[in-house]
Amino acid sequence: MILPPLLAGFIGATGLGFLIGLELHAYRRRGEGPLSPEAQGFGTTRTITLISALGFVLWSVAPVVPFCVGLAVLGMALVLEYRKRLKAGESSLVPTIIGLVAYALGPLLLTAPPVVPAALVVLVLVALGEQVKIRRFSDAFPSEEGVTLAKFLILAGLIYPLLPGSDVPYLPGISWTKLWLAVLAVSGISYLSYLAHRYLFPRAGTLLTGLLGGLYSSTAATLVLARAVRAEPQGMAFASAAVIIATAMMYARLLALIALVGHEQAALALALPFGGFFLASLMAAGLMAWRERGGLTRTHPPVSGNPLDLPAAFLFALLFMLFAGLTRLVTLHFGDAGLHALAFVVGFSDIDPFILSLLAGKFTVSEGAVTGAVLIASASNNLVKAAYALIFSRSRTLMPAAIWLCLMAAVSFALALG
Repeated sequence: MILPPLLAGFIGATGLGFLIGLELHAYRRRGEGPLSPEAQGFGTTRTITLISALGFVLWSVAPVVPFCVGLAVLGMALVLEYRKRLKAGESSLVPTIIGLVAYALGPLLLTAPPVVPAALVVLVLVALGEQVKIRRFSDAFPSEEGVTLAKFLILAGLIYPLLPGSDVPYLPGISWTKLWLAVLAVSGISYLSYLAHRYLFPRAGTLLTGLLGGLYSSTAATLVLARAVRAEPQGMAFASAAVIIATAMMYARLLALIALVGHEQAALALALPFGGFFLASLMAAGLMAWRERGGLTRTHPPVSGNPLDLPAAFLFALLFMLFAGLTRLVTLHFGDAGLHALAFVVGFSDIDPFILSLLAGKFTVSEGAVTGAVLIASASNNLVKAAYALIFSRSRTLMPAAIWLCLMAAVSFALALG
């Protein structure tokens, strides 16, 4: 049987109000220490249910005057009730806000899509039911992480919508929005991997350090692991395998970035070599870890610094434009050979802005030359990491990883120049 819309809305409003009332009553009973009747305040299931029914009825009668008069009366009653609880030593605004939410359920059910009141009720129930966990998380949440999240919101929600869709001067094919989309892709992947490493796996083992660290910077992960080996050589049995895993994640990250910024053809062209490098590196790391499984792994390498920062994002954008300009000049005057030479030199620094600017622009070289340049840049970057692993560890522990990185570089050079 299909109920009339008003009756269905009334049943929905009172039912949702009843559920909120049940959870609010349980929330008040879970308060810290015994509360006096004055401090307990309102919050029974019947009260919240009746407030929900009242809001629905007044909105049904007339959406403006009766509903607003009822809201004013309810607001005054809630203010007086809150003052009474303040005098009794209880200052929580939660019951007051819940009363206003319950009063608004009726209009929401009548005017908004059903998902809106449903999502609101779910939010209220979770906020009330997970009181202890939310408070524990709030106490443990570092203040600097809120600032970091605000920076990412500035990058994604403030700067990106304001950028024009026109091309950057003297860089045909590279628009301002395409430039900043690359910044967001790199920052987003780096930030998520940093959060996973710091909060989900704060005491990650050596292998997990290589995996998560490689998602935001295989070079940084290699440096962290090399320094950990130098600090405690006997406690880092899996360090060599972890360095190789970090490089394997570099290939996965580059493929994901290339696909995220909309270069499907380049991603398909690089899927076979990068996918092969990824799988081969994981197999090599697994073999090394199996051989060293009897070693000690007491040390937990520290998490490298937060990679998401506004200066870092602006620096990435500048490097993106710089490498795009250099690539345009080199390809115009020296062709494919010049591009490959530039890729080799760039590989000794941050390769992400070079690769993304190369794929974003329109240059007078073939698709094969572009793919070869990406392979060459990743190869020279592997050579740098091999050198870092040996220099900063000052130990033969990372020698297998350095040999493997050099081998991967040689194969990459062969594929690019063959």
